[in-house]
Amino acid sequence: MDDTDRQLIALLRDDARMPVVAIAKKLRLARATVQNRIAKLEADGTIVGYSVRLRPEVEAHRIRASMGIAVDGPHGEEVRRTLRGHPNVVTLHTTNGRWDLIAELRADTLEAFDKVLNTIRTIPGISNTETSILLSTHKA
Repeated sequence: MDDTDRQLIALLRDDARMPVVAIAKKLRLARATVQNRIAKLEADGTIVGYSVRLRPEVEAHRIRASMGIAVDGPHGEEVRRTLRGHPNVVTLHTTNGRWDLIAELRADTLEAFDKVLNTIRTIPGISNTETSILLSTHKA
């Protein structure tokens, strides 16, 4: 990946629906070159998908939280596999420090959120969790 690819990815992160012609103009490249670079980045797995970002007020009734998760030694892959399949786990990151994993959780109500927490805490291999509800977003 070169600087042009990084600039291309930055433009797509800002607006994944930006027309290829507009990207080409910003990068001062031919449209076909930009299309080929995007295709290559998708084919080699650098770009794995595109998503929609919503204004926080659109999902005002959704509960969002960040959960730090400690995993017992040899159970890391099993725990990650279980959490990847959980419908309320939006993102999952491995990390260093106090927590082995950081998960972003979402639920529609506090009652549903409570059930999600209880379900995750009982996954075999999870030894400890700490959860913080996300109150407002200042940069997305």
